[in-house]
Amino acid sequence: MNGAPRRIWLRVPIAVAASPPRDRPLLHLGLLLLTAATTTIAGASWESERAQGLLRGLLAGLPFSLTLLAILATHESGHYLMCRWHRVNASLPYFLPAPPWLFPLGTFGAFIRIRQRFPDRRALFDVGAAGPWAGAVVAVAALVIGLRLSTIRPDVLAQGNVLELGDSLLTFWLTRLVLDADPATVVLHPIAFAGWLGLLVTCLNLLPAGQLDGGHVLYAVFRNRTRLVPVLLVVVLLWLGWSGWPGWIVWALILTLMLGLGHPATLDDAEPLGRARAFGAFWSFVLFVLTFVPEPFKILSP
Repeated sequence: MNGAPRRIWLRVPIAVAASPPRDRPLLHLGLLLLTAATTTIAGASWESERAQGLLRGLLAGLPFSLTLLAILATHESGHYLMCRWHRVNASLPYFLPAPPWLFPLGTFGAFIRIRQRFPDRRALFDVGAAGPWAGAVVAVAALVIGLRLSTIRPDVLAQGNVLELGDSLLTFWLTRLVLDADPATVVLHPIAFAGWLGLLVTCLNLLPAGQLDGGHVLYAVFRNRTRLVPVLLVVVLLWLGWSGWPGWIVWALILTLMLGLGHPATLDDAEPLGRARAFGAFWSFVLFVLTFVPEPFKILSP
């Protein structure tokens, strides 16, 4: 062959690992501050009769706001810290503000975004259970403190239509223990109301279905052997919604259409859960039973 040999260049694609998404601290802080504002306004709207003036009204809304934010932050921090412990990529907590004139609590809650599959069932259980347990501890403390600041009014129904908060087994026992009074006659202090909401949030998160915390715990223990549990849960929620609080129908639709009833596998489902975590799963189920409220809200007339 005449002439110098030709060089042939091949373009070989090189896979470049994408850098993991980074948190935007200012966004998280901004959402937290905005949620603090909306929950404070929400709390102030309930105290408006006793606190005249804008400044006094806003100050009156702080006990509810700070208590509820502490419960939500502790709940999400439990998830986040367990993600860090197991080296699962997760975001900082996102707080969700809500217009108080549309949603009287001033917030839709908070969440963290988990950006990868769980490595095994141990990590799944730890992350799933840590949030409800951490939040429940703060919620119980808030409820006890708030109950001591609450008032007992046997004639509460004589004042007109009132919003009655349903009792779980836990809130009923705590009210009896702290006040030795019928829960139906207790006008809750804002701190106690925030504690009650925190326990309701614990219950909702522990519903054993899909990507909820209870769904994580359920899959960590039984994997796919309990696929009928979420289906039966939806049936029960629809029945409770039809016969009592309509909000359960909304939750049944959320589980079915948005969150899904199934649960994805971990990267290593064969890794055993261990007896200690199985024991913790049992007590997580007990916590769900203790905090479940068949009819959270009800309007009573004199």
